[in-house]
Amino acid sequence: MELCIDFGGTEIKLALVSGGAVMCSRSVPVGDTSGALEIAATEARTLIDAAGERPRAAGIAVPGVVDPASHALLHANDKYASLRGVDLSAWAERELGVAAAVENDARAALIGEASSGDARGSRNAVLVTLGTGIGTAALVDGHVLRGARGHAGILGGHVTADIGGPRCPCGNIGCAEALASTWALRAHHPRVDDMPALIRSAATNPEDARLLETFLHVWSATVVTLCHMYDPEIVLLSGGIMRSGDIVRDPIETYTAKHLWPSVVAPTIVTTTQPELSVVRGLSVLARDLTRNEEAF
Repeated sequence: MELCIDFGGTEIKLALVSGGAVMCSRSVPVGDTSGALEIAATEARTLIDAAGERPRAAGIAVPGVVDPASHALLHANDKYASLRGVDLSAWAERELGVAAAVENDARAALIGEASSGDARGSRNAVLVTLGTGIGTAALVDGHVLRGARGHAGILGGHVTADIGGPRCPCGNIGCAEALASTWALRAHHPRVDDMPALIRSAATNPEDARLLETFLHVWSATVVTLCHMYDPEIVLLSGGIMRSGDIVRDPIETYTAKHLWPSVVAPTIVTTTQPELSVVRGLSVLARDLTRNEEAF
C-alpha cells in the first residue's frame, strides 16, 4: 500500500492506494499554506490509523519545480512558500515513517495517465492542465522528461504567447499562463468570477465571447508549441476548465491541426476521463518504484 499526498492549489489531497486502487482518501481545503506540512502530517496519520495498515512508501506532489537532488520544492510562483527548500522525502521519513518520492504535480499526473489512464500504452505524450495555472508534462520515448534540475517539460505554461503581454509572477512577459488561466482571469478581468462563468456568459455576451476566444487561442497555441517541442502521439487535456468538455477541446483540436509544422502528424487530443485520479495514480507508481529500487518513468 502506498500513501499519496498532493499539495494542490486549493486543497491538500491524501489517499492510500493498494494494487492501483484507491482504498481511502481525504482532502483538506488550504488557504494560508504556511502550515501545510503540519496539516498534511496530521491528516496522513489519521488516514493511516483508519486503514489499520502501514504504507510501504509514499509519493508527494507539489505544484512547482522539484530539485531531484534535494527532493525539495525550488519554486512555485508564490505557492507553498513554507515547502521551499524542505527535503520532503526526509520530512515523510521523519513524520510518517516512510520513504517518499517527490514530484511535480503535472508530471505525476502524466505518469498516472501513462501507467493506467488515458495514455496507457503510449510512449510519447503531453499533458496540459488548465486550471488556476497551466501545468504541463512530457513523455518522450517512454521516459518522463525531468532535465538537469527538474525543469524539463513542466514549464509549458510559461512559453511566451504575447511579447507585449502582462508580466507573469515567474518573471517572464506574456506567458500563456499570465494570459489565459484562472488567476489571470481574476487579475485582468475581475468582472468574471471564474472560467465556468466566462464560458456560460460567452453564449450570450459578445464581450465575453471574444475573451473566451482569446483564451482558446492561447491554450491552442500552447498545445501547438508543445507538439513542436515533443512530437507526442497523444495530448491529454485536464484540469478544472476541462469540465466544459468539447466546448474547450474541439477548438483546441481544430486550431492545432491547422497550425502544426507541415510534416508533424496531428496527435490525438483527449480530455482525461478521471482527472481526479491522475496524480494519485502517478504518485502510487513512483512510491512503488522506491520499494523496487527501479524507475518505471
